[in-house]
Amino acid sequence: MHIVVCIKQVPDSAQIRVHPVTNTIMRQGVPTIINPYDLFALEAALELRDQFGGEVTVLTMGPPSAEDSLRKALTFGADRAVLLTDRFFAGADTLATTYALATAICKISTEFGAADVVFTGKQTIDGDTAQVGPGIAKRLGLSQLTYVAKISALDLTARTIDAERRSEGGVQILRTRLPCLVTMLEATNQIRRGAMADALRAARAPIVKWSAQEAGVEDISKCGLRGSPTIVKRVFAPAARSEKAVMIEAAEQPAEALIDAIFKRQPTLETELATLARGY
Repeated sequence: MHIVVCIKQVPDSAQIRVHPVTNTIMRQGVPTIINPYDLFALEAALELRDQFGGEVTVLTMGPPSAEDSLRKALTFGADRAVLLTDRFFAGADTLATTYALATAICKISTEFGAADVVFTGKQTIDGDTAQVGPGIAKRLGLSQLTYVAKISALDLTARTIDAERRSEGGVQILRTRLPCLVTMLEATNQIRRGAMADALRAARAPIVKWSAQEAGVEDISKCGLRGSPTIVKRVFAPAARSEKAVMIEAAEQPAEALIDAIFKRQPTLETELATLARGY
């Protein structure tokens, strides 16, 4: 079995800066980490590998410095790391990113064996779009299981996978055929510490590095800013609220005290609610 895990090196969200002209994230001088959601995807992949055998290939697209995150993934136990790096990829939105990653996954399947499962985190902390996983699935023609909390079963003979998916109405139990793409939710497992042997291996392991041409990208115009129809018009921090929180002290019947405070603050609200009630 061959599993591909897409990860992303992201800026530490506490120290993000935005370029005032291009409205893109300025990564220079900002500490970077593996996108936290992707760690849950990586652990899910490693658990399947440990149970059923096979290999886990970790893939990322980014600048040369993204090699640090790939080596971190190797310390957790991943078997192989692939870095997709080229100046043509700079400034990519989710459409351009999925095009490059899907192309790289096809190349990985050719070089190292067909991918049975592709894992991603549900979203990234810098973009928060949750579009990359489904976008890759669409481009590769894969069934997709999104917002997965648990992989319940995997049958390599029948080529099926069962997963528990969280939804607004509860938990869905889904089954689909392999190959497929899975996006993992947060707090669904606990990432392992990694063995000393993996840490030593990660320090000297070769990182497979592909440019756009080496990855098999046929149309450069679909990559980077050139291939990104999404334009960030303006980036700004929300204005601070002038009102301060009010502490309601009520040793007894706090709910009633809260309701009284709300009606006092909005004098017409009680009448409006009564009118609506009569309408029903």
